[in-house]
Amino acid sequence: MSEVTDKIHRTLSQYPKRQYPKGQILVFADESPRYIYYITKGKIIQYDVSYRGDEIIVNVYKPPAFFPMSWAINETHNSYFYKTEGMTEVHVVPANKALEFLKNNPDVMYDLISRLYKGIDGLLARMVQLMSGTAKSRLLYEIAIEARRFGEQQSDGSYRININESELAARAGLSRETVNWELSKVKKANLVKIDKNVITLPDLQAIELTIGQTE
Repeated sequence: MSEVTDKIHRTLSQYPKRQYPKGQILVFADESPRYIYYITKGKIIQYDVSYRGDEIIVNVYKPPAFFPMSWAINETHNSYFYKTEGMTEVHVVPANKALEFLKNNPDVMYDLISRLYKGIDGLLARMVQLMSGTAKSRLLYEIAIEARRFGEQQSDGSYRININESELAARAGLSRETVNWELSKVKKANLVKIDKNVITLPDLQAIELTIGQTE
């Protein structure tokens, strides 16, 4: 744990702790959040709902993230839902206390800005894939991002991720049927191995090099 991360935890973990099961919506779209949520365990999915009723995942937060900061800092209208991806633990922090903490700690503010720009780079790369990528490259991009952010690296250098077809479809903007078809193709190409909801990536770099290549 870095010095900044330790400072964030020591300060924000003083506020009330709450635990939620998978699928619990913490913030609804068009709702002004009552608190800033500091995550200590689990993941939070930020998503929108398409006109067809499909979930479109915008971002995934993991510890030690705290959100929604755009609303807290700029009073931006909240257009997204935030829900737990699994059993999740958060601390609920009054927005004014979170802002006071940021203003009084430039190192924490810098860390937040640094993580924000990394997130923006990821969103821009995803936008490129959505606008010009094939179904295959869009799927592989989401698999690679999941491995880099949340994957478990094994002793042989491979990565394991726990994610199902519905979640991949929501992140890549594809139908579940398309994800199933594309997964079968990349599996035949030995880019991934699949066992139920566990996907193993024998060579993550090979996948990243494949992204963007034409069929």
